[in-house]
Amino acid sequence: MTLAANSGTSFSSSTAPRAPSRKPRRSAATSTLGISLATLASLIALWFLAAHFEWASPLFLPSPAEVLTQFGAVWADGYANGTLLDHTLASLGRIAAALGVGIVLGVPLGLLMGLNRWVKGIFSVPIDLYWGLPPLAYLPLLIIWLGIGETSKVVLLSLSTFAPICFAAQAGVRSVPDERINAALSLGASRLQLFTSIILPSALPEIMTGLKIAIGAGLSTLVAAELIAAQSGLGYMIMSAANFLATDVVFVGLIVIAILAFAFTSGMRWLEHRLIPWKGKL
Repeated sequence: MTLAANSGTSFSSSTAPRAPSRKPRRSAATSTLGISLATLASLIALWFLAAHFEWASPLFLPSPAEVLTQFGAVWADGYANGTLLDHTLASLGRIAAALGVGIVLGVPLGLLMGLNRWVKGIFSVPIDLYWGLPPLAYLPLLIIWLGIGETSKVVLLSLSTFAPICFAAQAGVRSVPDERINAALSLGASRLQLFTSIILPSALPEIMTGLKIAIGAGLSTLVAAELIAAQSGLGYMIMSAANFLATDVVFVGLIVIAILAFAFTSGMRWLEHRLIPWKGKL
């Protein structure tokens, strides 16, 4: 009897439910970060080796030390009629204005396109037509219409950011399950409550994804626009350096753009954690 009782006690204790542990997820995130850092270190080491053994001419592939030295020189003394900070702020101002226009116009229109078939039928065709064109294809037309000032650049960037944000908002509305809408209506929710409590929160993940795509499209279009018609900005600095074969300055501009892209992406991830903490958990 004692043995049976002890056996029963041992069996019940071994099958008792345990609280879920968060260590595997944290260790997985730490492991992923370690892999990413190791990859970055490997790329930098490969760059050092390629420059040290002159696998390519220093004219085409400067060493990391030369790029770092030139970074300090451009920061202190400037290049192409402006310091590195001046060019960076000029590019940031343009992309920020374009993102603002894309969000203010794209999100409401995309939500309306998802909610109303008439709005979708009217606006989907012109957006599809211009979104399929490369931005540089209609940049000359914008320069003819608006000149070579800031207006043409901001409009070009706004067009590149508007479409992905608009389509993402529309897809977000379409992804809302009908069961969730019907449940809210059966509980007596008004149309405003249905939109603010069900549709908009459910569409936020898609909207955030569209913002990430819009940032990438805006940065690539920004550099292209500044290469052709600008007197400031990182793209203008890169083109000016390329004309004089100043490859180290070109690398400086590319690295700054990469840092900006990483900063934007990190900021979007932070916003996702704050605005849609339920993403990936439902």
